[in-house]
Amino acid sequence: MTPPHIIAAVDLGSNSFRLQVARVVDDQVYPLDALKDTVRFAAALDARGNIDATGQARALSALAKFGERLRGMAPEHVRVVATNTLRVAKNAAEFLPLAEAALGFPIEVIAGREEARLIYIGAAHSLPAGREKRLVVDIGGGSTEFIVGQQFKPLKTESLLMGCVSYSIKFFPNGKLTRQAFRDAELAARSELQAIVHDFNREHWQQAIGTSGTARSLGDIMELNGLSNGGLTLAGLEKLRELMLKAGHIDAVQLNGLRVDRRPVLPGGFAIMAAVFAELGVEKMAITLGALRDGVLYDLIGRQHQRDLREVTVSQFKRRYHVDLAQQERVAKLAELFYRQLAASMDLDAELDLPILLWAARLHEIGLSISHSSYHKHSAYILQHADMPGFSSPEQARVALLVLGHKGGLKKLGTLAKDRWARVLSLRLAVLCCRSRTDREAPPISLAVTRNGFSLNAPSEWLKANPLTHTALLQEAEEWREAGHLLALSPNFQHWA
Repeated sequence: MTPPHIIAAVDLGSNSFRLQVARVVDDQVYPLDALKDTVRFAAALDARGNIDATGQARALSALAKFGERLRGMAPEHVRVVATNTLRVAKNAAEFLPLAEAALGFPIEVIAGREEARLIYIGAAHSLPAGREKRLVVDIGGGSTEFIVGQQFKPLKTESLLMGCVSYSIKFFPNGKLTRQAFRDAELAARSELQAIVHDFNREHWQQAIGTSGTARSLGDIMELNGLSNGGLTLAGLEKLRELMLKAGHIDAVQLNGLRVDRRPVLPGGFAIMAAVFAELGVEKMAITLGALRDGVLYDLIGRQHQRDLREVTVSQFKRRYHVDLAQQERVAKLAELFYRQLAASMDLDAELDLPILLWAARLHEIGLSISHSSYHKHSAYILQHADMPGFSSPEQARVALLVLGHKGGLKKLGTLAKDRWARVLSLRLAVLCCRSRTDREAPPISLAVTRNGFSLNAPSEWLKANPLTHTALLQEAEEWREAGHLLALSPNFQHWA
């Protein structure tokens, strides 16, 4: 087991997979080791939107190498994030278990705006301190992230579906470089940028920063070929375009600083960057080394020090949707009590998935701000589709599904593993027992897992004193039966029926 001051981040990008291992001293990150594999994941998407067999093989090979380097590290010291390709791939659900097995750690598919937030954190920690507002642009393989922030706080985040791999394939097939191809690619990118220009134009920031592969590659090329005196400039981009046009084909481009792994995706990345300069009013862009994986490392430090942004997001949602704070805390405490009983019965580590249950308990009533009727559906819809900083897409989906299942029929939840059904049962019973919305002692209900489902027991005296809850529990058992699951009630229930 590695020491707790050693952490690691894995970034499964649409162009490259990267691993960063670092040492933490006084909440600062000091790199120890790094690995990179140019997988070109976005290029592996076939016409139907599936990751093809060759792309999967490349990815699994890279992950196996990373897995060997990470072997022995504690799960809480490693965070793995996947970006646009696994967000959009139709067969991502089938590929992820194979990827996690090869790597040896769970993989989080993060939303575009969450990716943007982490990118900004990484960039901010690599820049000199200052109070000016900054525009950070990260052109990836399949998407481009935009952030306006100040110091270490992102103020606006956005993600657009355009990247250096996808644009190079679409507009520069076979590597041909023509004036019409550049025109088409840049116009397509400018059209995408129209959706965000109002919030990200020159009026909202004082300094522009580029990060990750495309920006760094363009910066190296400009500096080493005398096209600029540092960073990216509009004049330098125009000169670079003419040099590429003169070459006519990407294989014929001879430029200092152009690495072999960046050559195939240079024209697509260039077109997007040229469009960014044109639409957002950028005249000069500095380059920083801080990027997504650095942001993941700093975010991981925050989680270890109980500064988990997911908790901040949950608190903000409770305020935004006027949640009854006393009620949500009652439900959360009781749901935790019930789940710990079931986890012990299944010999599970209750701490591992307890946060998902507690977030669902604290947010299960946010839909009441829309309508009391079917509020659980409104709550689940919000949680499924809202921007929730700090949450990965699978985490959001799991919280939303749990909230959807806390009320009403169970068939809508489909097929779940038994530990997930245990969390559904825990939340449903907690909501049922807290119906009075008053502070009471925890009900003397005991739960256990059986081979065919779950069992529930309660003392006869308590059932007699709480006829409404007694009836509701009988109805709950019937709901589980109709969904094809067993919730066995002790003989005491029939005695008072």
